[in-house]
Amino acid sequence: MTQLSASDRDQLATDFCGLSLATPLVLLSGCVGFGEEYTRVSGFSNRDVGAVCLKGTTLEPRLGNPPHRVAETPMGMLNAIGLQNPGVDHVVNEILPVLDFDETRFIANVSGSTLEEYAEVARRFDDSPIDAIEINISCPNVKEGGVAFGNDPDMSARVVKACRAVTTKPLITKLSPNQTDIAENARRCIEAGSDGFAVINTLMGMAIDIKTRIPVIGNNQGGLSGPAIKPVALLKVQQVYQVCKPHNIPIIGQGGVTTAEDAIEFLIAGASAVGVGTALFYDPLVCNKLNRGILDYLQQHELAGIRSLSGSLVLNNHSTSPCSGG
Repeated sequence: MTQLSASDRDQLATDFCGLSLATPLVLLSGCVGFGEEYTRVSGFSNRDVGAVCLKGTTLEPRLGNPPHRVAETPMGMLNAIGLQNPGVDHVVNEILPVLDFDETRFIANVSGSTLEEYAEVARRFDDSPIDAIEINISCPNVKEGGVAFGNDPDMSARVVKACRAVTTKPLITKLSPNQTDIAENARRCIEAGSDGFAVINTLMGMAIDIKTRIPVIGNNQGGLSGPAIKPVALLKVQQVYQVCKPHNIPIIGQGGVTTAEDAIEFLIAGASAVGVGTALFYDPLVCNKLNRGILDYLQQHELAGIRSLSGSLVLNNHSTSPCSGG
């Protein structure tokens, strides 16, 4: 794979929440552990990505869900890991010191089951070298009967507000597609202090073993990722972009990116950066191909850089109804 030149990198560079990213690619939380796993893959370099989102981190260590935790589906993957992690103190004190912050940006992923837990984890990351904090609001609120924070705009905004009160680092809210009005949720999160968004988190799904008539995933249901969800993710990015544009709030577009064409679609829809996740499991070097494909597109269309492409979607003016089919 041909190495990117200095001029290539100038075209691929982008800004996100005040952070300068070397490329628009962001490795998604849960797909690269705590940032060091993929550095062992021959040919992989953190310098080829703009940022790495670390694994979801809670206040105390968690063992996660019982197996099976992962299942392949047509054009996708179900997972229900259950936020297995060593706890925020271990991440801050043992993991962050060994990461090379000169290579790329590192984004913590904060998870919790109460407002107080979110705030405390964010506070501990605030006193660390982490570049930004991603808030995973798809977690269940144990005080409200297990309803996911991210499926209710009021609860989403409360989580953002609680984290905003304890950190000055950029806050990126990871929005769930499993809700009625993602744009309204985004609007409320902006008011609460969110600096950016990651759109979207996984869709909820199930796979069944017809021999045993038992769900394949030990948790019964899991998050669906991969190419199957890309059309949904693109629509959600476009909807959230309409809310973000007046405030200059950036978006990481994510969901099913496997090719440069996929990444370009997300940028056109309104994303400033593009998340790569499931594709890494079967092609750990996919980022090289994505960077090269994006660069070729920019040069072919004589675009000055990522900023010239982001949000360039031209909508059809005859669309009148969200209904489809007969």
